[in-house]
Amino acid sequence: MSKLLGLNIKHLRKIRNLTQDQLADKIGVNRAMIGSYEEGRAVPKLPALQILSHYFNVSIDNLVNTDLSAENSPTGEAQNIDSTGKNLRVLTTLVDRDNKELITLVPVKASAGYAKGYADADFVETLPKFSLPFPELSQERTYRAFQISGNSMEPIPSGAYIICEYQQNWSDVKNGKTYIVVTKDDGVVYKRLYISDDNTILLKSDNPEYNPYTIPLNSISEMWRALGYINFSLPEPDELHMGKLAAMIYKMQDEIDELKKEKKS
Repeated sequence: MSKLLGLNIKHLRKIRNLTQDQLADKIGVNRAMIGSYEEGRAVPKLPALQILSHYFNVSIDNLVNTDLSAENSPTGEAQNIDSTGKNLRVLTTLVDRDNKELITLVPVKASAGYAKGYADADFVETLPKFSLPFPELSQERTYRAFQISGNSMEPIPSGAYIICEYQQNWSDVKNGKTYIVVTKDDGVVYKRLYISDDNTILLKSDNPEYNPYTIPLNSISEMWRALGYINFSLPEPDELHMGKLAAMIYKMQDEIDELKKEKKS
């Protein structure tokens, strides 16, 4: 297994025009380990294997058991996007003494590290953990809290903590709803999503000052459906008024867009 796996890592690295140093930096190991993987002298541990799988957009099964350098073999291009989560997506979670799953908190200062180490159990264990007694949160689901920064999703303020539920199947995304998306290039972002038929996804801010943008599905590492938020900065009366006004404007814009679509059809 280690020999074929090493050949595949080397093959995929060269397709991306990456040096061993660059690949090592992207998956959070030292350069010597990449050399050991490629030469078959060492086998990546499961967290590193998961990150390699996500980064190259190749299932772990293909990475380990298929010669990806052979003609017509899967090489992680857009046509092999696993949007339904059928392939292995192992999520690192932690439990309390009663074996109840805890909510992991990703503060702003840890966002960049999370984008690289989301599948690294050692990294996830360093993040704060807590539980919430709310009946809206099922014990059968996995939750995570992400702190956001900036004003692109106003009226939700910068510094708020978004409580999210893990989204295993990306095909279940509801257009126009808000999600935390962990991407390979942009890190952790909180946006309103719209799925397209061409394996891309539109990310839209609630603040109209920010332009929407599109990313390919194969650039996504994790997706979390937003359920609510916690904020420790109480709004002033004027802020409440402006927040409601911004929400009304956004709703009106959505309704206008829907009317335009109906007229075209």
